[in-house]
Amino acid sequence: MIYFPNAKINLGLHVTGKRKDGYHNIETVFYPVGLTDILEVIPAKGYMKGNTLESTGNSLDIGPSDNLCMRAWAELNKIMPLPEIHIHLHKIIPSGAGLGGGSSNAAFVLKALNELFELELSAFELASIAGTIGSDCPFFIHNTPLLGTERGDKFEPVEPDLSGFHIVIIHPGISINTARAYSGVTIHDHDVSIREIITSHPSVWQDLLVNDFEPGIFKAYPMVRKIKEVLVAEGSVYASMTGSGSAVYGLFENEIDSEILEKEFPGIFLWKGILQ
Repeated sequence: MIYFPNAKINLGLHVTGKRKDGYHNIETVFYPVGLTDILEVIPAKGYMKGNTLESTGNSLDIGPSDNLCMRAWAELNKIMPLPEIHIHLHKIIPSGAGLGGGSSNAAFVLKALNELFELELSAFELASIAGTIGSDCPFFIHNTPLLGTERGDKFEPVEPDLSGFHIVIIHPGISINTARAYSGVTIHDHDVSIREIITSHPSVWQDLLVNDFEPGIFKAYPMVRKIKEVLVAEGSVYASMTGSGSAVYGLFENEIDSEILEKEFPGIFLWKGILQ
């Protein structure tokens, strides 16, 4: 079975407080986008022993045993014994970019196992298992715009109207450690909630819909700030870093000539699409 695990962007990201368990409470909107990896999950071949993972495309800085795809199999196997599998993962989504690629891969492995072995688990049950893998992993089970609160794992439906907007995602090749990103955040109150802001037209978001990770990341990595500034200068109605970085996206009402951005940022990952 072949699947296409997609990336996500964050529409705003408020860090609202430190938790007793060491994590942080946040408020953000997760929004799926069409940038995808390619994932194949099949039963292990007879001559193979144990689960196997073959990775192509973008290189990964972790071994197969630490990959979240394998962890997804292991977490589900704790609940019901599973046959061993072979996974071929072709990576396109940049890692350490705030795009959720690893979490998406794990969530789609859970979906694949559910279908491949006819487990008949509900989306709720799959999301519960996904939550043991990562805070944003359950989002990719639902894969529809959702407001995330607490650790980013408590969801409520939202309906921001972005259909038809063109999106550009640029990744400067910088991998941001999440713990490092949190160390640069100043926790403060926000006058308006993200839920309220996204009910307005995206053309008024730029000064209202903020990502609390940006100041610290921009200070440490000026290239990330520059990408956002260029997207705004080229006419995006809204531009922001996604998650804890370092990818930055811009929303445009009309298609943008990517040659302009490619000349500004030669050799840097750039993806364009249309939001649904």
